Amino acid sequence: MIRNSGIITNSYVELDVDVYEHFRRGKTALVTQGGGQRGIFTAGVLDAFLLSNFDPFDEFYGTSAGALNLCSYLCRQHGLGKAFITELTTSPEFFNLIRYIRNKQYLGLEWALERIQDYPYKLDVDLGRKALGGRGAFAAVTNAQTLADQYLPILGNEWRDTLVATCAIPKLYRDPVAIDDQMFVDGGVSASIPVQEAWRQNARNIIVIRTEPFSASEAKSQSEIGNKEVEWYRESINSVQDSWQHRVNQWKDDWSNFLQQKINIAHHSKLSGRQLLNGGRWLFGADNLYRLSHLIGENFDSGLADMLMIHYQTFELTQAFLSTPPDDTFILQLAPQEELRSSSLLSDSEALEHDYQLGLQTGLNLIQLYDQLNMDG
Repeated sequence: MIRNSGIITNSYVELDVDVYEHFRRGKTALVTQGGGQRGIFTAGVLDAFLLSNFDPFDEFYGTSAGALNLCSYLCRQHGLGKAFITELTTSPEFFNLIRYIRNKQYLGLEWALERIQDYPYKLDVDLGRKALGGRGAFAAVTNAQTLADQYLPILGNEWRDTLVATCAIPKLYRDPVAIDDQMFVDGGVSASIPVQEAWRQNARNIIVIRTEPFSASEAKSQSEIGNKEVEWYRESINSVQDSWQHRVNQWKDDWSNFLQQKINIAHHSKLSGRQLLNGGRWLFGADNLYRLSHLIGENFDSGLADMLMIHYQTFELTQAFLSTPPDDTFILQLAPQEELRSSSLLSDSEALEHDYQLGLQTGLNLIQLYDQLNMDG
């Protein structure tokens, strides 16, 4: 590991405690990744926080299921994030693959958010706003026109539309979501882990809950980089953003070649409902989105391909950011030690419970670290 980053899993903690102490009392942000039903891991982490009244955070940033979990955490409702995933997203009213293919029955996001406000769930948004106080909590969304990431208040006046927008996965959800005369789709397109935004807003102790394990390739990348200078992060924030936009435009120009490779893979694959929805960082890969479009009789258009290009490439940039944080920031990642058993959709109850328990243990490991640091301090 490089010195200004650390990793906490359900079974081990790896970080330089002395270095972390230099950053821990700075502006602290909590960042939560999306991942559909794999957000059950995040629900476990946040429930561990609630059980211990653990909330050292100054700001919050979440994408998709990560934003939904943050909402339950801020409303101080232990078990609600878990119930949303295990009870509501597993209901045929939320998603049914056969109905989707035959009748274009899309994700029932509005249905789920209406249910979560009623008995027996009773999401308490007023309590959440009180607990949040003057702090900021934001859901990542993607501007449907520019494909740039934007951040909307999770508990603002338009909180329901915001939560729908951050989860509005193209093809699975009917249309972009209109908020204040702008159109938005799934935040995972442009910011599946919105850690850069936390840094841009001057957070210097960034705790990231991710739904993917810390891979061997990431560890290798960090060990190779060590403490080398990273010129990209020495530039001003505006220069970084300009560099991103230039690269994004280049990627959009050659999307057709990228897409054709994915389509060729899809043509040689057999359709399997389980495999189809066993998503990765985003809910689908390009090949599965192509096959879904074909199944329901729609064209895989250039707009969707652009979104896929943006997603794949911005995720690579995010991985680079996590692997080589700016030296004015400490990034502490909470992750499962191994691949989660749950999928983005169509997970079974045993897998969800297993992954929830992994999250609980990971959250407890962070709390124990903080307790030790507070005692030593």
